[in-house]
Amino acid sequence: MSAARPRLSRVSGLSFLHPGRDNPSVRLRAAAPDRNRKYSLSVLYKSEPKAVLLKAAYDVSSFSFFQKSSVQEFMTFTSQLIVERSAKGSRASVKEQEYLCHVYIRNDGLAGVVIADNEYPSRVAFTLLEKVLGEFSKQVDRIDWPVGSPATIHYDALDGYLSRYQNPREADPMTKVQAELDETKIILHNTMESLLERGEKLDDLVSKSEVLGTQSKAFYKTARKQNSCCAIM
Repeated sequence: MSAARPRLSRVSGLSFLHPGRDNPSVRLRAAAPDRNRKYSLSVLYKSEPKAVLLKAAYDVSSFSFFQKSSVQEFMTFTSQLIVERSAKGSRASVKEQEYLCHVYIRNDGLAGVVIADNEYPSRVAFTLLEKVLGEFSKQVDRIDWPVGSPATIHYDALDGYLSRYQNPREADPMTKVQAELDETKIILHNTMESLLERGEKLDDLVSKSEVLGTQSKAFYKTARKQNSCCAIM
């Protein structure tokens, strides 16, 4: 008998990526996103109250030159926010339209996030995260996790993993020979807002973010005001 599939929680959307959905002609996104594609792979440390970005790799090749900077900043913002609002020792996926953000946080606070389209197999994403975090923890001293940054952490494997696992049909056979992942224990959300505390607003989090630059914040604010869709991804 096959295992029961995880239940999707019915909550509202990743509105910082999709402030409005009534005008798709103005969306800031790749014109024709590739299927089974990963856009970012990040390693973070779940500190209190903020998550610390330690290392990240991005693939923004499918976006225009003028979009790349904001796309990357919003992916970093997304990854940090998901880690901050998820519990240690948990695996979760946040779904928004055709995209999924997969997060794995170990009990020691080391965390990994993959942002991909929703056709990319979750089994491959979580196996990759477990592999990356295990390798990272052996190469980077734990004392550096709370105070590290992409500039100070010496771990250069993420770009290679992002490229190597871009094709899940090649990566999937490697995952099957490893320990099976119990997918029923993965928490699935239909939106980011289900992770927010009562009374919190994504608008305020975007405004206060130290990750997002002035241009990204201005674009977000303008799109929200005009009720147009600024789907960064």
